[in-house]
Amino acid sequence: MNVIVSNQQREVLAGLDIDVIKSVSGEFDADEIVNMFRNFFFGRMILDVTAIKDYQNVANLQKISMNLDVEKIILFLPNLPEVSSSSFLSKLISMGYYNFTTNLDGLKYLLDHPNSYKDVAHIQQLNELSDTVVEKVVGGSHVIGVKNITDHAGSTTLIYMLKKELEQTFSMTVVAIEIGKRDFGYFNEKKMISITKDQFAMELLKHKDADVILVDLNDSDDDAACHDVLYLIEPSSIKLNKLMRRDRTIFEKLKGKKIVLNKSLLNHSDIMDFEYEARAKVFYNIPPVNDRERNNIFHGLLTKMGIVQAKTEKEEKGKILGLFKF
Repeated sequence: MNVIVSNQQREVLAGLDIDVIKSVSGEFDADEIVNMFRNFFFGRMILDVTAIKDYQNVANLQKISMNLDVEKIILFLPNLPEVSSSSFLSKLISMGYYNFTTNLDGLKYLLDHPNSYKDVAHIQQLNELSDTVVEKVVGGSHVIGVKNITDHAGSTTLIYMLKKELEQTFSMTVVAIEIGKRDFGYFNEKKMISITKDQFAMELLKHKDADVILVDLNDSDDDAACHDVLYLIEPSSIKLNKLMRRDRTIFEKLKGKKIVLNKSLLNHSDIMDFEYEARAKVFYNIPPVNDRERNNIFHGLLTKMGIVQAKTEKEEKGKILGLFKF
């Protein structure tokens, strides 16, 4: 039989259709939970971690793991960055918690298919690599993430063209990494690699000697190892309207970030209007370009990011019209 300890996620857990021998709700000290269930026989415990006072302090979770059968416990985590990071999850795994989830479907699955260590080992390995990634990769390479904000804003092609510019014009060693998709394969280009999210940290280590690493983040939010992230927006009416219907607060979330208008036909006045309406600053504006030809319009972007030096005055006079810097 199962027991449920709930608090802030009590209503969600009410939708769990299982046999329950005991259910308690509220906020408890770790010692109270231990005393409540130390001599109580149960098959599985669904433990809403918000029911533990100061649950973000892993010492409280450790008290429970040392005094109850941790293999029978499924932790129900709130969907918050501080408890869903690889660092926090790695600490849970070290204490023997192999079963944790943030949603009801995950709970249902774990009740029938409990995890063993091998099912969660990759999370711990990723965390162990994180300090090394920051020290060895970020310290030596310039890691640039690129993420589409509007649909099909052009991150894949932009990375391809930045890579060619850095290699051919500046003789830099460049690696491009794509997370979660396989679009890079269509370029037939060396050092353009498609990986899964779990392989990211290891792939960064593998190419730690590259001058620049370009990362197509796609749907991944794993940008901790990136020096910079470019957030691409195609500023056509249909793309912007779709974006706003999907998330009306998107530009509040992007405040202070590097917003790049890509495939943009906006002139200087249009961009000023865009910034006023969005209440957000545009970092750079890139017009449509031919990806079959070498093009020097990316020099300004790379300069502004501090990757290459600015052009001379003579070179600046020859730049293509339509590129605006802010």
